[in-house]
Amino acid sequence: MARARAQQTPIERTPGLDIEQHDDDEVGGTSLDHFLAEGLITDVVRIVKTGKEASVHLCRGNRSTTGEDLVALKLYHPLDRRDFRDESIYRDGEWIEERRIRAALEKKTRFGRQVQGGLWVSREWETLRALSEAGLPVPRPIARTDDAILMGYVGDLELAAPQLRSVRPDAIEAQDLFDQVLRAIERMLYVNVIHGDLSAYNLLLWDGRVTVIDLPQAIDPRKNRHAHALLERDVSRICEHFERFGVRSEPDRLAADLWTAWEFADLVPDELRTGIEI
Repeated sequence: MARARAQQTPIERTPGLDIEQHDDDEVGGTSLDHFLAEGLITDVVRIVKTGKEASVHLCRGNRSTTGEDLVALKLYHPLDRRDFRDESIYRDGEWIEERRIRAALEKKTRFGRQVQGGLWVSREWETLRALSEAGLPVPRPIARTDDAILMGYVGDLELAAPQLRSVRPDAIEAQDLFDQVLRAIERMLYVNVIHGDLSAYNLLLWDGRVTVIDLPQAIDPRKNRHAHALLERDVSRICEHFERFGVRSEPDRLAADLWTAWEFADLVPDELRTGIEI
């Protein structure tokens, strides 16, 4: 399959979001200084993407410390610039022991927003670690601070991997990509992770392979009462996207089969049964 290409732009915006452009030298100083001081990166090349809650920057990695020549720095915006969604549906089932913190989160005080911001970064970091260790197609997490995550970069020096939404595959390519995404959803569920906000906006394509990104809202289906509905939504969005390219599917049945298999602990991907890694 040919490597997907998309027109390169300096900043990739979230649709409908009015946000001022940033120059490369405006990357958050504290986290950037930390990763430089730790010898993980040597400089920032350019902005790859900016969105409601974070911006992503292409950096030159220190191969001796990161194992990579190019890495991605996901820098969360300052609290007053983050567009926090109502995340109660994602926090369902979580228990925070300290009453003061629970109250601050519920009342959405300034302290509560600070806690929420930290939890947002922590969740993504822990989810990336778990999925990466399980061999899922996600960026490899390298290091983190309170407001940033350094991770593997998907793309090359000239061009970052495009979002799936900007790719126009032919019928054969579309079926292959659809199968890849469904397999990723299945394998994530196998390790008790549901993305919770999956769409063509947070799937990257490079060299014919799909990578799942943007995981701060991911949930554990063993704890969250909304897990089944979130899984159904993820599957439905993916099916709707690929239907435009001729892929026929039954999203309700697919989601139901995945959920039933998970409930009965029968969701063991074929490659894990056979020991063959995809």
